[in-house]
Amino acid sequence: MADDKRCETTGVPMTDTHTRTDTHTRTDSDAHTSAGARADLHRDRIADVHADPIADVHAHPHADPIADPHAHPIADVRADPTEPRPAGPPAGAREAITRAAVDVTTAGLPAWLDPVARAARSVRPQQLSRFLPPESGAGRQSAVLVLFGEGARGPELLLMERSGTLRSHAGQPSFPGGALDPEDGDQATTGPLRAALREAEEETGLDPRGVQLFGVLPRLYIPVSSFVVTPVLGWWRAPSPVGVVDPAETARVFTVPVADLTDPANRATTVHPSGHSGPAFLVESALVWGFTAGVIDRILHYAGWERPWDRDREVPLDWRA
Repeated sequence: MADDKRCETTGVPMTDTHTRTDTHTRTDSDAHTSAGARADLHRDRIADVHADPIADVHAHPHADPIADPHAHPIADVRADPTEPRPAGPPAGAREAITRAAVDVTTAGLPAWLDPVARAARSVRPQQLSRFLPPESGAGRQSAVLVLFGEGARGPELLLMERSGTLRSHAGQPSFPGGALDPEDGDQATTGPLRAALREAEEETGLDPRGVQLFGVLPRLYIPVSSFVVTPVLGWWRAPSPVGVVDPAETARVFTVPVADLTDPANRATTVHPSGHSGPAFLVESALVWGFTAGVIDRILHYAGWERPWDRDREVPLDWRA
């Protein structure tokens, strides 16, 4: 790393090596010309993956620390072969990712990401959520990209905000991601890796060649939509411009400093109308909750970045009202 400065709020080392400027964020006018052709095929396919009710990924706030390391769970679940798969965008849009070898490696990873990589290797599914994939293997296989980069304020995460006109979870922040397509390959091995990169490219315009995959979290389950979600961890070693590709699907693409995510002033609990409660983050003029907030909360916890925060502070889902 370029130097050994540390973030005052998280203790995570900071470096100016990969600092990005506003030139890396694209506007709607810069969107890929092929986005419109993909919109109808792609929009509804991912509607339920990004952010479901809070309880879908909410481990107990006092969950035990990571216990014994275990074999990686990516091959432990098989999907129902009779489950229909929705159509995706043209194969040409994903040709490079489909043909390329997709590896998971920690070689050259910044030292500040080591705790996240270690957690990915040893954390158990039960430590992330009480909702786990059905033992039958049924469910709609999907993946999200949890992408870490370095910005002007140090470590950060890439998020997107869903369009306010969508039928499901309008205006909700999320990780890039969506359902696996047949072209992504074996859902028990590299399929989720390719899907996470492909969806991130389609939704944010990032160049997947600049992303190093360094870990995969255990598969989690979203009961309301029957999605089996594989969170794929990435290091943005070569940042590329990102922005809204399809305004009908995505309202904005943004990064959040890890320092803001760990700041107790930005943390709260939200309660879904169903009665389920879970962690939330008030960052970048957005309320991050549900599946996305649950995954972030557990990563911060098991990476040792979490700071004490007031779990009794509740924020309504209509917090802007």
